[in-house]
Amino acid sequence: MGKLLYLTDNDQKPSPSQLVTVKDLEEFRTKLLMDIKMMFEAHMNKTGKRWLKSHEVRKLLGISAGTLQTLRNRGKIPFSKVGGLTYYDAGEIDKMMDGFKKDMR
Repeated sequence: MGKLLYLTDNDQKPSPSQLVTVKDLEEFRTKLLMDIKMMFEAHMNKTGKRWLKSHEVRKLLGISAGTLQTLRNRGKIPFSKVGGLTYYDAGEIDKMMDGFKKDMR
């Protein structure tokens, strides 16, 4: 298995005798997660739709039609109705989900 090496612009290549500290691993983890987040957001901006239909939101969130109706009734998820169809702003769903996030620290 190859070695995994994450260097920023100002880092020098480590020598084989150098130790990796817990702080080094935590910094690596943080940088890696930020890179993954940036790649994911770039991908979502390219392929994501702004407006989602009810069935797409249910699939995205893994919820039933009744749960989605309850979220609408309680004002937890913003929506728009056009010609009998209900649409949801993908950005608003992201904001709602961010509100439910728990701090993992």
